Amino acid sequence: MKDWLDEINWNSDGLVPAIAQDHKTGRILMMAWMNREALALTVAEQRAIYWSRSRGKLWRKGEESGHVQQLRELRLDCDADVIVLAVEQVGGVACHTGRASCFYRVLEGAAWHTVEPVLKDPAAIYHAGPTHE
Repeated sequence: MKDWLDEINWNSDGLVPAIAQDHKTGRILMMAWMNREALALTVAEQRAIYWSRSRGKLWRKGEESGHVQQLRELRLDCDADVIVLAVEQVGGVACHTGRASCFYRVLEGAAWHTVEPVLKDPAAIYHAGPTHE
């Protein structure tokens, strides 16, 4: 029997882009990377676990902030090279900037404009100040 993880087209670094989406509204919350271990643990623990390229280690979403993503459904695209996680965002904040979504800027003309407010002060979320998990 073929392992479901073998069906994923991992990039040359052994990673796959993972898009977190609100399971009720469909709103895109964030994008991160997963390696094989992160994806296997995500399914086993039913919570989002990513691979931090900057830290070179697994990152359990919410381990520092408390804003956990509970897995509700996992999808693989037609090319088998992108994962979509339908999640319940516990705490209401997915972005390290304190916003509900990392996609809070809109292109208007030739400039990006912030269109969503900060819901929680990043300094209050991250004890050592804002960091991208």
